[in-house]
Amino acid sequence: MDKNLSKQVLGAVAKKTGRQISESALRRIADGVTPAALQDENKLRQLIKQVSAVSGVPVSESTIREIVGAVKKSGLNPGQLESMMKMMLKK
Repeated sequence: MDKNLSKQVLGAVAKKTGRQISESALRRIADGVTPAALQDENKLRQLIKQVSAVSGVPVSESTIREIVGAVKKSGLNPGQLESMMKMMLKK
């Protein structure tokens, strides 16, 4: 993840949640994202819960199910994460 993007992501998270996340915490989570993790429902759930814990924003079980379904349906892979994050930050 490039340095400017990570600062944009951190800023976007802070703006949306009112909480700060350290760059190292964001990188630790991002480093754990693999194609296998995105296709394995248990690993994907764990990843969502990690992001929730680090950001301090609770995520309901129904929201987790929606996110898991959307990620699996999209066929998203880690190579697409950076471009997806850039697109989301523009909104």
